Amino acid sequence: MPFDSTNADLQVIPVKTPGELKRFIALPARLNAKDPNWITPLFMERTEALTPKTNPFFAHAEVQLFLATRGGRDVGRISAQIDHLTPQPTPGRLDGHFGMIAAEDDAAVFQVLFREAEDWLRARGRTHIVGPFNLSINEEVGLLVEGFDSPPMILMGHDPAYAGKRVEEQGYAKARDVFAYIADETGDIPEIAQRRVKRGLPSGVVLRQLDMSRYDEEVQTLTDILNDAWKDNWGFTPTTEAETRQLAKALKAVIDKRLTWFAEIDGEPAGFLVFLPNVNEAIADLNGKLLPFGWAKLLWRLKVKRVKSARIPLMGVKRKFSATQRGRMLPFWMMKAGRDTAIGLGYNRFEISWVLEDNTAMCHIAENVGGTHYKTYRIYEKAL
Repeated sequence: MPFDSTNADLQVIPVKTPGELKRFIALPARLNAKDPNWITPLFMERTEALTPKTNPFFAHAEVQLFLATRGGRDVGRISAQIDHLTPQPTPGRLDGHFGMIAAEDDAAVFQVLFREAEDWLRARGRTHIVGPFNLSINEEVGLLVEGFDSPPMILMGHDPAYAGKRVEEQGYAKARDVFAYIADETGDIPEIAQRRVKRGLPSGVVLRQLDMSRYDEEVQTLTDILNDAWKDNWGFTPTTEAETRQLAKALKAVIDKRLTWFAEIDGEPAGFLVFLPNVNEAIADLNGKLLPFGWAKLLWRLKVKRVKSARIPLMGVKRKFSATQRGRMLPFWMMKAGRDTAIGLGYNRFEISWVLEDNTAMCHIAENVGGTHYKTYRIYEKAL
């Protein structure tokens, strides 16, 4: 698309100062102010996620944030990043990533943002650009292309309906879609699985809840299972212990040990499942601020009033067990235990996300526990 000279006042600046970072973080809230399903992330959390000192992702990645301005007003943003732990899909191909995309509904703004991100990656030898990843494939991924009529759950994104078209105008094509499934308390595991579950756990299989007294050790166990279970998935990038530890630290205040389950087979950690209370339900009216009284509202809603929805962001079974009869049943045993506990605690809506569209086994599990595909997030790619 040729550049419109009438937009010559558009400028893109690399984010370098704390003030520019603050503007970068604040922009989406203004752009989405009229969207009733928009939830402003906590400013403190976003600052930590985009600061090298507090996000271990920066230890193995190069990142540059960009702001687009017009006439002194911020009109768009984007990130460009190279994750050096990401395996390359084919010999000779070097992927870079984009993320954090948010802009006014203006083709020229999207054009200058992507041009800047692409030039930055090209100058560093990248041959392809893939995204959005905010900032890692192990964090928020994809651009919302279906499911605009409901707010996002914890650690999931929300984008305006025009964004997909604007991205595609810049020459981007679908690489993969990822799905989010929603279920309520009326859903249940398939009857054949119920019969097996009701017979009790077979010999050698143990289910247990998270042990908070061994929190760091439990986090390491989860990381080991996750990296083993997901290693053949499209785009897989291993999660470092530091990244998992940082996420676990950030979520420690909201994690409920009763909703995190581990499975062991013959004494060996074999699988895990995590239900996270949907913090977005508690922060929807805080406008990203915990001060002066937002923290009190958040604690009240999480610990006393309690939110009513939860998300399952993580589940995995070690590959050595996944092909066995006991291993194939682990997701259903864990899902049943976690779901029953959650319902007993007052939760009534559950999101299972995100799931790769071609991960048919996980898609079937989500559907077999009563889940309905209700949101689609698209990952795009383009040759540089």
